[in-house]
This record gives sequence, structure tokens and C-alpha cells, in this order.
Amino acid sequence: QVQLVESGGGLVQAGGSLRLSCAASGRTFSSYNMAWFRQAPGKERAFVAGIKRYVGTTYYADSVKGRFTISRDNAKNTVYLQMNSLKPEDTAVYYCAAGQNYPSPNDYWGQGTQVTVSS
Repeated sequence: QVQLVESGGGLVQAGGSLRLSCAASGRTFSSYNMAWFRQAPGKERAFVAGIKRYVGTTYYADSVKGRFTISRDNAKNTVYLQMNSLKPEDTAVYYCAAGQNYPSPNDYWGQGTQVTVSS
């Protein structure tokens, strides 16, 4: 069982940056593939970025490629999402996920953190 807690969301102007963090419980964090998803109002939850267990291979949705960076610190049981050059269309609730699938694991979910980008 893995518990995930996101933090770092907030309100930012277009062109700005935010870094989201997802802290995971448990002693086997490094064995899980991790990912970020987002859900905008009235839309389905969508994949944003994933990072593979152990080797750290990354994969991004086309809409964020070149602007967002996913990373993990296995010593801190934490996965990050650095978001640069933010756009109003990035506004959404961002969720952290963990599991066996790559690049979009879906076994465990956090509660989400709101990101709002103003124009």
C-alpha cells in the first residue's frame, strides 16, 4: 500500500513556474513507476508525465513536452513536477499516481493539488 500526498499548487501568472511535489509513504518507493495526471474543469483526467522505477526514464504528453520536467528522489520518497512557461490551459487539479504500469501507473492516487494559471 502506498499513500501519496501532493503539494506545491497555487496561483501563477502565465509564463511563470511552479514545482509540485508528491511525497509517498512506504519503504518500496523506488519499485513503483510514478506519474502526474491532471483534470481540468469539465474534462477527463489526462496523463501529463511519467517516470520509470529504478532507471528514471521519463515520458511526457505532447502538450507539456519541453516545458515540464518530472523527476524523483528515491531517498526522499518524493516525485516532482517542475512546470515552466505555464499557460492558462495548464489550469487543472494535478494528481500524483503510483503503480506497476509505465508510463501511466494507476494503482494509487493522491488527493490532488490545484494549479491555476492566470492570463
